[in-house]
Amino acid sequence: MSEGGSWTPSWYKDSWGGNQRGGRNQRGAHNRGGGRNQRGGYKPYNQRTHQPTGGPSKMTKVDSGSISLAAGSKDFLEQIADQRRRVCSSVMEFNFNERRCRKLSVNREFKPDCGGIVYWMSRDQRVQDNWALLYAQRLALTHQLPLYVCFCLVPKFLEANIRHYGFMLKGLEEVEKELQTLDISFNLLTGYAVDVLPQFVSEMNIGGVVTDFSPLRTPLKWVRDVTAKLPRDVTFVQVDAHNIVPCWETSDKQEHRAYIIRGKIMDKLPTYLTEFPPVCKHPHPSTSKLQPVDWVSTKVSLQVDRTVAEVTWATPGSVGGLRQLELFCRERLEVYAADRNKPDHKAQSDLSPWYHFGHVSVQRSILTVQQFEDRYKQSVEKYIDEAVIWREMAENSAFYNPDKYDSLLGAPDWAQKTLRDHAGDKRQYIYSREQLEQARTHDDLWNAAQIQMVREGKMHGFLRMYWAKMILEWTPSPEVALQEAIYLNDKYNLDGRDPNGYAGCMWAIGGLHDRDFQERPIYGKIRFMSYFASKRKFDVPGFVKRYGAKAY
Repeated sequence: MSEGGSWTPSWYKDSWGGNQRGGRNQRGAHNRGGGRNQRGGYKPYNQRTHQPTGGPSKMTKVDSGSISLAAGSKDFLEQIADQRRRVCSSVMEFNFNERRCRKLSVNREFKPDCGGIVYWMSRDQRVQDNWALLYAQRLALTHQLPLYVCFCLVPKFLEANIRHYGFMLKGLEEVEKELQTLDISFNLLTGYAVDVLPQFVSEMNIGGVVTDFSPLRTPLKWVRDVTAKLPRDVTFVQVDAHNIVPCWETSDKQEHRAYIIRGKIMDKLPTYLTEFPPVCKHPHPSTSKLQPVDWVSTKVSLQVDRTVAEVTWATPGSVGGLRQLELFCRERLEVYAADRNKPDHKAQSDLSPWYHFGHVSVQRSILTVQQFEDRYKQSVEKYIDEAVIWREMAENSAFYNPDKYDSLLGAPDWAQKTLRDHAGDKRQYIYSREQLEQARTHDDLWNAAQIQMVREGKMHGFLRMYWAKMILEWTPSPEVALQEAIYLNDKYNLDGRDPNGYAGCMWAIGGLHDRDFQERPIYGKIRFMSYFASKRKFDVPGFVKRYGAKAY
């Protein structure tokens, strides 16, 4: 996967891989950089001036306010807070780029005689570094109104279970506590947004609603349903707080080649890769008394699968996620370029769970990582490519292909044809879902990867590619392979149910964002991966032993 929690080749991208995504040889004629240079003319952002810095691909060191990890320096989180405060004291002093927003309601004019503004928090579950919440506070400050944050807790979402809900709820508990210190009301509404949010809006006489953005079809439907049910005099605005370049600004259509979307993103990155202003203490608090959320009983009441245990290695919430970012910069960034695709090395950021739940902004990570460019130039450039280009390409794919991003009907025409041509090829092994889930195959490396995912909630990026391609070999058809890969990924990985995950499965099985290769049984012209090639990349026996895996 990419560093966004996606999977695309680990040698072509981080979570699902690393660098190989589509070249004519293994690095390729249109390998990532396509016809441009490999970085597509990246113009870094100067945090002091809020403007692009000069050179086309050279990153210049920020002249003040840079992050220091040296012994005796201020706490990492305090340094980030200082960087926000240096921009301004509140979003009212900030030149907010309204191209991050799109109006969804018929009513385009805000009604001032109302009781407040609502931020419907959904995908981006954090307070700071959140463009949607900042825009909502800007509206509330402009009209001197209370600001309400609402989160709609749905009883079921795809394959989410207690592992995912537990991680999410702990992050939301942190959100509630931080909002309390800022005099912003947090409201946990139980039920689907279409059933509970319009009612809240009417009861509180809300004049404007702001929400964040997801390109997946279920959240898109939630937004459409709420749009239709909100009072007609309420303004409804969506802000892309998840991507650095808003999805609708990157392109107005689905892009199939990395070099094309890289050029589009890099051209716009200087405009959008800005430091965040702080969400400040709100001077117009709500007068209504609100009881704190009973998080224990909320968790007990969930009607979800509880057989998949919560993980202990990852601390949910923005604080835990930013500590993970600190750890990455301190211990792993130096070797990221060289070792990110070696499962037996600790080189990846492991931030994808926090990205998925919106506990950490990718933009914050890039602003931080780029400050180490003088020391770790290649690693910084690689991380930007993985966490921005490949992740936002997956967002583009889901947004402009909403009915097919998790179906082989969404694969390229050449891939659909070659998979049809080889659908009847004899499989040496056929495994059931139960056998796959229990890691009981003849392949000890695959079993180790499956155990890692089940146990830790995050499979290494390089192995995600290998893992999915083996499922193509061991199931009756490509359609079943894609179905099983998505099911297992969404059930066990904390970063499942994500555009990056769907794009990764589609890359591995359906050739999405890739090219055709030499034809072979079962795969046809889909890129092939093998056990023996993996042994040349890293210590397979050592990895297998670490997870107690074996061949059956």
